[in-house]
Amino acid sequence: MEHFVWNADPILFSFGPLQVHWYGLLFAAAILSGLEFMKWVYRLENKDENTIEPLFLYAVVGIVIGARLGHVLFYDPGYYFAHPMKIFAVWEGGLASHGGGLGVLMALYYGCKKYKTDFLWLIDRLVIPTALFGFFVRMGNFMNSEILGKPSELPWAIVFQRVDMIPRHPVQLYEAFSYLFIFFVLVFIYKRNYKKLQKGFLFGLFLVLVFSARFLIEFVKVRQADYSLGIDLTTGQLLSIPFFIAGLGFIVWSYKKSQKV
Repeated sequence: MEHFVWNADPILFSFGPLQVHWYGLLFAAAILSGLEFMKWVYRLENKDENTIEPLFLYAVVGIVIGARLGHVLFYDPGYYFAHPMKIFAVWEGGLASHGGGLGVLMALYYGCKKYKTDFLWLIDRLVIPTALFGFFVRMGNFMNSEILGKPSELPWAIVFQRVDMIPRHPVQLYEAFSYLFIFFVLVFIYKRNYKKLQKGFLFGLFLVLVFSARFLIEFVKVRQADYSLGIDLTTGQLLSIPFFIAGLGFIVWSYKKSQKV
């Protein structure tokens, strides 16, 4: 069976020593689209737009630092403890979504206290563009031919020529389009119900949907951690479980609050 061969150059274009990578462009697009979405939310709900940009900066810094530290601690601690200066080499790749999630929550909790913004109200809305952020990042991984799937003979399997000539599950696309679908689901629910949604519901739903998708896709993904856990579940799956449980907890909590109204 002939499979689609993918051999895209990770570098979009070069101008002298300057190189623009697809990943960087898509990462920037993710940030800008998220900022524009939150501006639309603030206008829709008549909120003070002066706090958007500083809080969004907190979110971006939290995502990057958290995602990098998550990769260092969860996926390859032995290498980074032996080469500590490599921790700062973000341009070489290595960002973990679970760490990014924790990082953005901690950063925004501090930012919301500083700017006197309701933390849960903000998180409920910010998870919507976060799903879109996940779509852009996974498309960046696809352009880099990284985060590989297991070998497969399915018709839609892809040969990542920069890696090897083995047809593989295009797990980057599985995740990207899962997150894009989740984004549209959250937008639909938000637009129809934003005036009456209980705090925590959208956040909980986001956690349940995203980490359910992540857990399932991990079954066809090449293990990313450089150490063995001695069990059938991957590091990504184990890290997804507490996020999924937390999401269920927020959904139940918001439902109970709605029953009291």
